[in-house]
Amino acid sequence: MDARLLDILVCPICKGNLEYRKADQELVCKPCKLAFPIRDDIPIMLEDEARQLAADEQ
Repeated sequence: MDARLLDILVCPICKGNLEYRKADQELVCKPCKLAFPIRDDIPIMLEDEARQLAADEQ
């Protein structure tokens, strides 16, 4: 994942900062409790594609 891209990406819902989780290939928005997948180095920033974070993941 390109570091420059990570610097400009924000959550599409709340416009908050995202945390990159390399091992899971996800971008996480803690306020929204959503994890957006990264497929083939492309972040999928669609609410329908995001998964809800479990309580122990936050």
